[in-house]
Amino acid sequence: MDTEAQHTERGPSSDTDPDRDSGTGEGPRSARVSGGPEGSGPGSDPGPGTGPGSGGTEDAGIVSSWRRTALVGGACVAFLLLLSHFVVQPFLIPSRSMEPTLRVGDRILVNKLAYRFGDEPRRGDVVVFDGTGSFVREEPEGDPVTGLLRDAAAALGLAEPAETDFVKRVVGTGGDRVVCCDRDGRLTVNGVTVVERYLMPGDPPSGVPFDIVVPPDRLWVMGDHRSQSSDSRDHLGSPGGGMVPVDKVVGRADWIAWPFGRWTGVAGTDGFGAVPAPPPGGHPTGPAGGGAGTRG
Repeated sequence: MDTEAQHTERGPSSDTDPDRDSGTGEGPRSARVSGGPEGSGPGSDPGPGTGPGSGGTEDAGIVSSWRRTALVGGACVAFLLLLSHFVVQPFLIPSRSMEPTLRVGDRILVNKLAYRFGDEPRRGDVVVFDGTGSFVREEPEGDPVTGLLRDAAAALGLAEPAETDFVKRVVGTGGDRVVCCDRDGRLTVNGVTVVERYLMPGDPPSGVPFDIVVPPDRLWVMGDHRSQSSDSRDHLGSPGGGMVPVDKVVGRADWIAWPFGRWTGVAGTDGFGAVPAPPPGGHPTGPAGGGAGTRG
């Protein structure tokens, strides 16, 4: 082991010092340990943290550090909750109904400002909406604490969305007449064929024929994986006829945030570019026109 040598300096003395010669006494000496801390001799003041109360000081420092960590963590969670409530909210995709656009396990970021300032959902938009009253019946609320914790986890993208939240593609808006299928087995909106390149390969536009007119302030929505999607077609006979109120739309799905290998924007579509606006007087109803909520 490497140590520093100790140097002892003797004070001046005479060769004839009787004490020295006899070895019965000691002459004047001064000792110094090389490299020792200054003032480390007897009677020196102990450094901080070495006194009797040092344990309490260390404990207080640890508690203070944990408190700061908890405050920072709480502030971050509060910020994320506010962000997800007003601006962008993550949603976990639990089913195959929107394949290939969205896959099971994808976490999408929903832009909650997309329709906040007067704009409304357009044909082709992928939207998240609350299906209460249109896709699912209203049920009495359960345990508020459990519901709050679940909502917080879902808001952070850590849990599946509530059973009343759905993600679908807007196919028809207020006043549109949506028909499936035409003679070529394709979907039409306001009499114009829609080229649906976003559909799951091998899926027909619909296995269920329908001919409906969308009421004002309502949306007709469908999944991209038509054979695996429960959407407006499945609720034609329900109150509301499968139409989603515009004010129930949470926001537009704009990005795929997870997994990292799929980080990208949700691709738009030009399939509805040639679709005209509905006629000012509305579409005819009856056998030829297929009134709102009727099957073809």
